[in-house]
This record gives sequence, C-alpha cells and structure tokens, in this order.
Amino acid sequence: MAKIFQLHPDNPQVRRIEEIQAALQRGAVMLYPTDTVYAIGCDLNAKSAVERVRKIKQLANDKPLTFLCSSLSNVATYAYVNDTAYRMMKRLVPGPFTFLLPATKLVPRLVQEPKRKTTGIRVPNHTVCQALLTALANPIISTSAHLPQKTDDDSMEMEVEPSLSRVELFDSLDNLVDLIVDTGEEPTYEVSTILDLTGEQPMITRRGKEWEKAAAWV
Repeated sequence: MAKIFQLHPDNPQVRRIEEIQAALQRGAVMLYPTDTVYAIGCDLNAKSAVERVRKIKQLANDKPLTFLCSSLSNVATYAYVNDTAYRMMKRLVPGPFTFLLPATKLVPRLVQEPKRKTTGIRVPNHTVCQALLTALANPIISTSAHLPQKTDDDSMEMEVEPSLSRVELFDSLDNLVDLIVDTGEEPTYEVSTILDLTGEQPMITRRGKEWEKAAAWV
C-alpha cells in the first residue's frame, strides 16, 4: 500500500517535500500531479526505480522515458541544445511541452531512445513539481499514469479516453507505487505537446496542451 502525502498545491509543506525527496533518493516510485497529467516517476538516477516504472507501464527498453528538469539551464546539463532550440525553448518554458533533444552522457541509457540517443525533457509549470525538483536536485522521470488496458482480444492497448477520478486513479495504482502525492487536484487528460528539436527544423510530433503556442514558433 502506498503512503499518501497530502500537499498544498500552491505552498507545499517543506517537511513533506523533504520526506518525499528522501524516499526518492532511496529508490521510491511515486504517483504525482503535473501541469498536464498525473505521472508515475522516480529519481532519474535510481536505476532500480526506473526499471520498476518501465514494468508498471509495460514499456520495452527501446521506448524512451521523459523526465522533468527544473529550468532551461538545467536542461542543458542533460541535453545538447543548439541556438535554434534554445530560442524556442526560452519562449515556451515552463509549460506543457516535451522537447526531444540529443542526450548527454548524464542521461542513463535506460531512459534514452537507444538508436538516436535522444531524450524527452520537460520544464513543468507546477509548484509541487518544482519543489520536488529543487529538493531532489535531480531530474524526475515523468510518464503518464494511464496504464495499458486489456481489450476483448486480450491484447494490450493504451486507454484512449481515460476518465478516472483522483480517488479511482489512486486506488488503481496503490499497490504499484510506493508513495502518492495528493494535492487535491483532479486528473486531467490533456497530454503535453511534443517538439522534436533534434534536426535543423523544429517539428511538432504530437499536438497536446497549448500546441498552438508552440506552432507559432515552428
């Protein structure tokens, strides 16, 4: 059973943030809200926790994982950012945008896209996420808490239009994660907009939240 940490969404309690930080450093996996969807996450550098996240989401090792960074300058530690990418990102962060970028050596292979050596990074516009990033001083894995659903033919598919309430979502993941961050926010199901910044010309590869804002700069 997961331990629930109730946090104020705008002024998260420092002691509880520190407790979550300590758990993440020990390899805990958490369910937490972001500025897009609820996410399953852990410390980027906790290998066993990253492996558990992959198992929970039933992701093969060739499927990259997105992670959160606290700022644009922090992104530059984990990805190679050219001038064009920097100018665009500067106008869009923090916000609901995932940037695909060439990964530096600080990004674990278990997180990267193995063939292209790229990674997905977000800078969230969310007070609790930022508090956790600051306390941990490491990026945090952020993959949607939507789990694969069995279809009638017993194959696995992603749920297209999930509609779980906060309580239902917590119940569904209670036995899979170590801790749950509860800010009282109900789940939203509008995913981030994905921008591929690995080539000469930026490309929107998924239209999600505030994609029109990104389109103005592509």
